[in-house]
Amino acid sequence: MSTVKKRTAVAGKLADAAITCLMLGVIVVCLYPLVFVFSMSISDPLAAARMEVWLWPKGFSLQSYKLVTDNPDLWTAYANTIFYTAVGTAFNVVMTILLAYPLSRRGFVIRVPLTLFIVFTMLFKGGTIPTFILMNRIGLYDTRWILILLGAVGVWYVIIARTFFESIPDTLIESAKLDGASDMGILWRIVTPLSMPIMAVLILFYAVEHWNSYFSALIYLPSKELQPLQLYLVKVLVENTQSMADSIMMSEEKSLAIMQVKYAIIIVSTLPILCVYPFLQKYFVKGVMIGAIKG
Repeated sequence: MSTVKKRTAVAGKLADAAITCLMLGVIVVCLYPLVFVFSMSISDPLAAARMEVWLWPKGFSLQSYKLVTDNPDLWTAYANTIFYTAVGTAFNVVMTILLAYPLSRRGFVIRVPLTLFIVFTMLFKGGTIPTFILMNRIGLYDTRWILILLGAVGVWYVIIARTFFESIPDTLIESAKLDGASDMGILWRIVTPLSMPIMAVLILFYAVEHWNSYFSALIYLPSKELQPLQLYLVKVLVENTQSMADSIMMSEEKSLAIMQVKYAIIIVSTLPILCVYPFLQKYFVKGVMIGAIKG
Protein backbone atom coordinates (compact mmCIF):
# COMPACT_ATOMS: atom_id res chain seq x y z
CA MET A 1 0.00 0.00 0.00
CA SER A 2 2.84 2.34 0.84
CA THR A 3 4.41 1.66 -2.55
CA VAL A 4 1.20 2.71 -4.29
CA LYS A 5 1.07 5.91 -2.24
CA LYS A 6 4.68 6.72 -3.08
CA ARG A 7 4.03 6.17 -6.79
CA THR A 8 0.95 8.35 -6.60
CA ALA A 9 2.89 11.09 -4.82
CA VAL A 10 5.69 10.91 -7.39
CA ALA A 11 3.17 11.01 -10.25
CA GLY A 12 1.49 14.04 -8.64
CA LYS A 13 4.80 15.88 -8.31
CA LEU A 14 5.69 15.09 -11.92
CA ALA A 15 2.29 16.37 -13.06
CA ASP A 16 2.74 19.56 -11.03
CA ALA A 17 6.21 20.05 -12.48
CA ALA A 18 4.91 19.52 -16.02
CA ILE A 19 2.05 21.98 -15.47
CA THR A 20 4.44 24.52 -13.96
CA CYS A 21 6.80 24.23 -16.92
CA LEU A 22 3.88 24.57 -19.32
CA MET A 23 2.60 27.69 -17.55
CA LEU A 24 6.08 29.22 -17.52
CA GLY A 25 6.30 28.58 -21.25
CA VAL A 26 2.93 30.27 -21.80
CA ILE A 27 4.07 33.25 -19.70
CA VAL A 28 7.26 33.59 -21.74
CA VAL A 29 5.36 33.36 -25.03
CA CYS A 30 2.89 36.03 -23.88
CA LEU A 31 5.43 38.41 -22.34
CA TYR A 32 8.17 38.23 -24.96
CA PRO A 33 6.34 40.28 -27.64
CA LEU A 34 5.54 43.01 -25.12
CA VAL A 35 9.10 43.14 -23.79
CA PHE A 36 10.49 43.11 -27.32
CA VAL A 37 8.25 45.96 -28.48
CA PHE A 38 9.11 48.06 -25.42
CA SER A 39 12.84 47.37 -25.86
CA MET A 40 12.68 48.38 -29.51
CA SER A 41 10.89 51.61 -28.62
CA ILE A 42 13.57 52.80 -26.16
CA SER A 43 16.69 51.41 -27.84
CA ASP A 44 19.18 53.41 -29.81
CA PRO A 45 17.60 54.27 -33.20
CA LEU A 46 20.56 52.82 -35.09
CA ALA A 47 20.32 49.49 -33.23
CA ALA A 48 16.55 49.38 -33.78
CA ALA A 49 16.92 50.09 -37.49
CA ARG A 50 19.49 47.28 -37.80
CA MET A 51 17.18 44.89 -35.86
CA GLU A 52 19.91 44.18 -33.32
CA VAL A 53 17.44 44.10 -30.42
CA TRP A 54 16.22 40.64 -29.44
CA LEU A 55 15.06 41.05 -25.84
CA TRP A 56 16.73 43.80 -23.81
CA PRO A 57 17.27 47.35 -25.12
CA LYS A 58 20.53 48.26 -26.83
CA GLY A 59 21.43 51.78 -25.91
CA PHE A 60 18.78 54.20 -24.75
CA SER A 61 16.77 56.81 -26.58
CA LEU A 62 13.34 58.39 -26.13
CA GLN A 63 13.46 59.95 -29.57
CA SER A 64 10.61 57.79 -30.85
CA TYR A 65 8.32 58.82 -27.98
CA LYS A 66 9.13 62.46 -28.55
CA LEU A 67 8.27 62.16 -32.24
CA VAL A 68 5.02 60.37 -31.39
CA THR A 69 3.88 62.78 -28.67
CA ASP A 70 4.68 65.79 -30.86
CA ASN A 71 2.22 64.57 -33.48
CA PRO A 72 -1.21 66.26 -33.02
CA ASP A 73 -2.99 63.58 -35.08
CA LEU A 74 -2.09 60.98 -32.46
CA TRP A 75 -3.65 62.97 -29.63
CA THR A 76 -6.81 63.58 -31.65
CA ALA A 77 -7.14 59.85 -32.27
CA TYR A 78 -6.36 59.19 -28.60
CA ALA A 79 -9.13 61.53 -27.45
CA ASN A 80 -11.57 59.89 -29.86
CA THR A 81 -10.72 56.43 -28.54
CA ILE A 82 -11.18 57.54 -24.94
CA PHE A 83 -14.59 58.96 -25.83
CA TYR A 84 -15.68 55.83 -27.71
CA THR A 85 -14.45 53.57 -24.93
CA ALA A 86 -15.96 55.50 -22.02
CA VAL A 87 -19.33 56.36 -23.54
CA GLY A 88 -19.62 53.12 -25.52
CA THR A 89 -18.81 50.91 -22.53
CA ALA A 90 -21.30 52.69 -20.28
CA PHE A 91 -24.01 52.43 -22.94
CA ASN A 92 -23.21 48.75 -23.62
CA VAL A 93 -23.31 47.77 -19.96
CA VAL A 94 -26.63 49.55 -19.33
CA MET A 95 -28.26 48.01 -22.41
CA THR A 96 -26.93 44.56 -21.60
CA ILE A 97 -28.28 44.68 -18.04
CA LEU A 98 -31.66 45.98 -19.18
CA LEU A 99 -31.94 43.07 -21.60
CA ALA A 100 -30.39 40.31 -19.50
CA TYR A 101 -32.33 40.92 -16.29
CA PRO A 102 -35.86 40.39 -17.74
CA LEU A 103 -34.61 37.26 -19.52
CA SER A 104 -33.46 35.87 -16.16
CA ARG A 105 -36.93 36.17 -14.56
CA ARG A 106 -39.15 33.14 -15.03
CA GLY A 107 -42.27 35.27 -14.88
CA PHE A 108 -41.32 37.23 -18.01
CA VAL A 109 -43.95 36.20 -20.58
CA ILE A 110 -41.87 36.36 -23.78
CA ARG A 111 -38.68 35.11 -22.15
CA VAL A 112 -38.26 31.99 -24.32
CA PRO A 113 -39.12 33.46 -27.76
CA LEU A 114 -37.03 36.58 -27.08
CA THR A 115 -34.06 34.44 -26.02
CA LEU A 116 -34.37 32.36 -29.21
CA PHE A 117 -34.55 35.54 -31.28
CA ILE A 118 -31.41 36.92 -29.62
CA VAL A 119 -29.49 33.65 -30.07
CA PHE A 120 -30.59 33.58 -33.72
CA THR A 121 -28.60 36.77 -34.33
CA MET A 122 -25.42 34.95 -33.25
CA LEU A 123 -25.83 32.51 -36.15
CA PHE A 124 -27.23 34.70 -38.90
CA LYS A 125 -26.39 38.34 -39.59
CA GLY A 126 -27.37 40.82 -42.24
CA GLY A 127 -23.84 41.36 -43.53
CA THR A 128 -21.61 44.37 -44.01
CA ILE A 129 -23.25 45.87 -47.09
CA PRO A 130 -26.85 45.90 -45.77
CA THR A 131 -25.59 47.29 -42.47
CA PHE A 132 -23.67 50.01 -44.29
CA ILE A 133 -26.74 50.99 -46.31
CA LEU A 134 -28.88 51.08 -43.17
CA MET A 135 -26.41 53.19 -41.19
CA ASN A 136 -26.13 55.59 -44.10
CA ARG A 137 -29.89 56.01 -44.49
CA ILE A 138 -30.59 56.63 -40.81
CA GLY A 139 -27.90 59.32 -40.70
CA LEU A 140 -25.26 57.63 -38.54
CA TYR A 141 -22.60 57.43 -41.23
CA ASP A 142 -19.53 59.52 -40.43
CA THR A 143 -20.75 60.42 -36.92
CA ARG A 144 -19.34 59.55 -33.52
CA TRP A 145 -22.46 57.67 -32.46
CA ILE A 146 -22.15 54.96 -35.06
CA LEU A 147 -19.33 53.24 -33.14
CA ILE A 148 -21.46 53.32 -29.99
CA LEU A 149 -24.86 52.32 -31.37
CA LEU A 150 -23.67 49.81 -33.95
CA GLY A 151 -22.65 47.25 -31.33
CA ALA A 152 -24.92 48.36 -28.50
CA VAL A 153 -25.45 44.83 -27.14
CA GLY A 154 -23.23 41.76 -27.32
CA VAL A 155 -25.36 38.60 -27.43
CA TRP A 156 -22.77 36.47 -25.69
CA TYR A 157 -22.48 38.98 -22.86
CA VAL A 158 -26.27 39.03 -22.50
CA ILE A 159 -26.26 35.26 -22.04
CA ILE A 160 -23.50 35.44 -19.42
CA ALA A 161 -25.26 38.26 -17.54
CA ARG A 162 -28.61 36.45 -17.70
CA THR A 163 -27.07 33.30 -16.23
CA PHE A 164 -25.53 35.36 -13.43
CA PHE A 165 -28.86 37.06 -12.64
CA GLU A 166 -30.54 33.66 -12.48
CA SER A 167 -28.26 32.77 -9.54
CA ILE A 168 -29.82 35.55 -7.45
CA PRO A 169 -32.46 33.95 -5.18
CA ASP A 170 -36.07 34.53 -6.22
CA THR A 171 -36.98 34.98 -2.56
CA LEU A 172 -34.91 38.18 -2.47
CA ILE A 173 -36.81 39.59 -5.44
CA GLU A 174 -40.16 38.56 -3.99
CA SER A 175 -39.41 40.13 -0.61
CA ALA A 176 -38.51 43.39 -2.32
CA LYS A 177 -41.81 43.33 -4.23
CA LEU A 178 -43.70 42.75 -0.98
CA ASP A 179 -42.05 45.89 0.37
CA GLY A 180 -43.43 47.82 -2.61
CA ALA A 181 -40.31 48.02 -4.81
CA SER A 182 -40.83 48.32 -8.55
CA ASP A 183 -39.01 46.21 -11.11
CA MET A 184 -36.63 49.04 -11.97
CA GLY A 185 -36.07 49.74 -8.30
CA ILE A 186 -35.22 46.09 -7.69
CA LEU A 187 -32.83 46.09 -10.62
CA TRP A 188 -30.86 49.21 -9.68
CA ARG A 189 -31.04 49.05 -5.87
CA ILE A 190 -30.79 45.31 -5.22
CA VAL A 191 -29.66 43.33 -8.26
CA THR A 192 -27.01 45.72 -9.56
CA PRO A 193 -25.09 46.09 -6.25
CA LEU A 194 -25.03 42.28 -5.99
CA SER A 195 -23.71 41.97 -9.55
CA MET A 196 -20.33 43.69 -9.26
CA PRO A 197 -18.37 40.62 -10.53
CA ILE A 198 -20.38 40.34 -13.74
CA MET A 199 -20.39 44.14 -14.09
CA ALA A 200 -16.59 44.11 -14.00
CA VAL A 201 -16.56 41.41 -16.68
CA LEU A 202 -18.89 43.40 -18.93
CA ILE A 203 -16.92 46.61 -18.44
CA LEU A 204 -13.61 44.91 -19.19
CA PHE A 205 -14.85 43.04 -22.26
CA TYR A 206 -16.69 45.99 -23.76
CA ALA A 207 -13.86 48.42 -22.97
CA VAL A 208 -11.26 46.18 -24.62
CA GLU A 209 -13.48 45.76 -27.67
CA HIS A 210 -13.95 49.51 -28.05
CA TRP A 211 -10.27 50.22 -27.44
CA ASN A 212 -9.10 47.66 -30.02
CA SER A 213 -11.80 48.29 -32.61
CA TYR A 214 -10.73 49.69 -35.95
CA PHE A 215 -12.69 47.87 -38.70
CA SER A 216 -15.99 49.67 -38.07
CA ALA A 217 -14.18 53.01 -38.03
CA LEU A 218 -12.44 52.08 -41.27
CA ILE A 219 -15.81 51.55 -42.95
CA TYR A 220 -18.04 54.18 -41.36
CA LEU A 221 -15.70 57.05 -40.37
CA PRO A 222 -13.94 58.64 -43.36
CA SER A 223 -13.38 61.90 -41.47
CA LYS A 224 -9.89 61.96 -40.02
CA GLU A 225 -10.91 63.98 -36.97
CA LEU A 226 -13.35 61.25 -35.88
CA GLN A 227 -11.12 58.22 -36.32
CA PRO A 228 -9.94 56.28 -33.24
CA LEU A 229 -6.41 55.46 -32.18
CA GLN A 230 -6.44 51.88 -33.49
CA LEU A 231 -7.27 53.02 -37.00
CA TYR A 232 -4.39 55.48 -36.78
CA LEU A 233 -2.20 52.61 -35.63
CA VAL A 234 -3.31 50.46 -38.57
CA LYS A 235 -2.38 53.22 -40.98
CA VAL A 236 1.08 53.52 -39.43
CA LEU A 237 1.81 49.78 -39.18
CA VAL A 238 0.07 48.40 -42.25
CA GLU A 239 -0.30 51.12 -44.84
CA ASN A 240 2.93 52.94 -43.91
CA THR A 241 2.20 55.69 -46.41
CA GLN A 242 4.61 58.46 -47.12
CA SER A 243 2.15 61.07 -45.91
CA MET A 244 1.78 59.26 -42.61
CA ALA A 245 5.52 59.11 -42.20
CA ASP A 246 5.76 62.82 -42.96
CA SER A 247 3.23 63.61 -40.25
CA ILE A 248 5.22 61.66 -37.64
CA MET A 249 8.83 62.58 -38.18
CA MET A 250 11.18 64.92 -39.98
CA SER A 251 12.74 63.80 -43.23
CA GLU A 252 16.33 63.50 -41.92
CA GLU A 253 15.17 61.11 -39.17
CA LYS A 254 13.06 58.77 -41.30
CA SER A 255 15.77 56.27 -42.14
CA LEU A 256 16.54 55.54 -38.47
CA ALA A 257 13.32 56.20 -36.57
CA ILE A 258 10.43 55.07 -38.81
CA MET A 259 10.39 51.50 -37.47
CA GLN A 260 11.07 52.57 -33.90
CA VAL A 261 8.14 54.99 -33.99
CA LYS A 262 5.82 52.10 -34.80
CA TYR A 263 6.82 50.29 -31.63
CA ALA A 264 6.42 53.46 -29.58
CA ILE A 265 2.87 53.90 -30.89
CA ILE A 266 2.05 50.29 -29.95
CA ILE A 267 3.20 50.90 -26.38
CA VAL A 268 1.29 54.18 -26.12
CA SER A 269 -1.92 52.59 -27.45
CA THR A 270 -1.83 49.49 -25.20
CA LEU A 271 -0.64 51.11 -21.97
CA PRO A 272 -4.11 52.15 -20.62
CA ILE A 273 -5.57 48.65 -20.94
CA LEU A 274 -2.50 47.15 -19.27
CA CYS A 275 -2.90 49.57 -16.37
CA VAL A 276 -6.64 48.95 -15.88
CA TYR A 277 -6.71 45.15 -16.21
CA PRO A 278 -4.95 44.26 -12.89
CA PHE A 279 -7.60 46.16 -10.91
CA LEU A 280 -10.44 44.23 -12.59
CA GLN A 281 -8.83 40.80 -12.70
CA LYS A 282 -10.25 39.54 -9.38
CA TYR A 283 -13.79 40.40 -10.49
CA PHE A 284 -13.09 39.12 -13.99
CA VAL A 285 -12.33 35.52 -12.98
CA LYS A 286 -15.18 35.30 -10.47
CA GLY A 287 -17.72 36.83 -12.83
CA VAL A 288 -16.87 34.55 -15.74
CA MET A 289 -17.14 31.42 -13.59
CA ILE A 290 -20.43 32.42 -11.97
CA GLY A 291 -21.92 33.69 -15.21
CA ALA A 292 -20.93 30.63 -17.20
CA ILE A 293 -22.07 27.88 -14.81
CA LYS A 294 -25.50 27.80 -13.25
CA GLY A 295 -25.35 26.37 -9.75
